[in-house]
Amino acid sequence: MKRLAAVLTLSVAMLGMGAAPAYAMHIAEGILPLSWAGVWYLVALPFVVYGVREMRRKSRSMPAYLPLMGMMSAAVFIISAMPIPVPSAGTCSHPAGTGLAAIIIGPFATVIATSVALLIQALFLAHGGITTWGADILSMGVAGSFSGFLVFKLLVRLKAPLTVAAFSAGVIADWATYTTTALELALGLGSLQGFAGMFKAILIAFIPTQLPIGILEGFAAAGFFAFMLSRRPDILVKLGIIDQAPQTGRGIPHERAV
Repeated sequence: MKRLAAVLTLSVAMLGMGAAPAYAMHIAEGILPLSWAGVWYLVALPFVVYGVREMRRKSRSMPAYLPLMGMMSAAVFIISAMPIPVPSAGTCSHPAGTGLAAIIIGPFATVIATSVALLIQALFLAHGGITTWGADILSMGVAGSFSGFLVFKLLVRLKAPLTVAAFSAGVIADWATYTTTALELALGLGSLQGFAGMFKAILIAFIPTQLPIGILEGFAAAGFFAFMLSRRPDILVKLGIIDQAPQTGRGIPHERAV
């Protein structure tokens, strides 16, 4: 844990030194009623607890896992710190980076990486908030990570190329994050009778920005994954993502069976 904290602190501190004032992103502080904020904390908590256990287990069997997790945490922090204001929704659009992270370090570890990034952004950059931290973890860390991870696994089992699976994971993780955010906002801000209308309105407010952002994030995930396949396939083998390093000119290896 000390090594992880050191890696995360060093990675993110250098980024924060040059930070400039920005619009609050994720779900802003004070947007959600405290009752709903508490509900989302409780829902996110089991994923965080299990994520810590999973992180410790993997770090014991693979010493390089914590530095890799620190790198992915910094990537999530950087990627998600690019806000595009959506005033009508009380939040912002932005890339998430959780789809790619979930493929590389696993969805539970990505929940931890996302939680750290969100907390630092809330404390030092006024992005998101402390009362809404649980809701933001749930939408970006849980919904984003697991949807992207499951799409990747499903497409690989259907024999899709790994880069196509990575692209789809990036897109779906991004869109799932904002669908969940719209759900949280609609439940917190609207009545049960008006829930459907508010959910639809918030979702529509996100579409002009998040639709293209999700597609761009898919290309970024596919590009990074292709780079790792060509340059550092040994890392993917150690993580159990592929069976063996690709042979030159022999195509792309299959994912390891789970």
